[in-house]
Amino acid sequence: MAHNPFEHVMDQDDRWEFFETLFGGVHIPLPSFVIFGHTFRITKFMLLELLAAVLLLVIFVPIGRRAGRGDVPRGAWWNAFESLLTFVRDDVARPSIGEHDADRYLPFLWTIFLFILFCNLLGMVPFLGSPTASIYVTGALAVCSFVAIHAAAVAKMGFLPYLKSLWPHLDIPIPVMGFFIKLLICVIEVIGRFIKSVVLAVRLFANMFAGHTVLAMILSFVVLAAGNTLALWGTITAASILGVVALSLLELFVAFLQAYIFVFLTALFMGMELHPQH
Repeated sequence: MAHNPFEHVMDQDDRWEFFETLFGGVHIPLPSFVIFGHTFRITKFMLLELLAAVLLLVIFVPIGRRAGRGDVPRGAWWNAFESLLTFVRDDVARPSIGEHDADRYLPFLWTIFLFILFCNLLGMVPFLGSPTASIYVTGALAVCSFVAIHAAAVAKMGFLPYLKSLWPHLDIPIPVMGFFIKLLICVIEVIGRFIKSVVLAVRLFANMFAGHTVLAMILSFVVLAAGNTLALWGTITAASILGVVALSLLELFVAFLQAYIFVFLTALFMGMELHPQH
């Protein structure tokens, strides 16, 4: 076990640390490249994101091929993963976006939900980590959602009609005052659209990082008690392990919950843009 448990919570860009002192120290060096005079580093979270993408391909491509042939779902494995897709379609996408438009954007919503879920669950595996505990990762996911939300509205309404939908339609008797009120509301609406994406990024990052930080803090008690008597060290170790197990079960629930909240808010914001009249 490493002396600094937070090393397993945060991203690493020079080496992937497994043990600091045990077995003489075990780590994997991470490569870096110099491109046009700038150093580009492959980080731990980058590799974990790639692992999550590979797992998605390995699991869902065969399932998609069988479903495309019209095969009936068989076995717990197939039914479990297909139930996730059905849940996102029936309880997230269609109620938020509408029956007519939801199926068009389901592939994006499925992909972002499963990718976030797998990134969250990787944090439950020893020596790995959750890429979603990095604000850079959740920020990139929020940018993808922002682009998809507004690109969907532009594709449906057209660019100019979409811009016109941002301008409020209010009946104000005084023209000059009415113009400034409408302009203020329009500015607030535009800023609000950016704030929504920021909230997506911060909410996911804060929840995942906070959960793993609490686990790291509890594990650090074992290290701090190492110099005490055997009885005290054993008591603290047993209590810490039991606490970590209990919180890990909570983290497992949070991993699913945060993936659901992210895709739900994305679908909800998309529905608001696609149907501004409602």
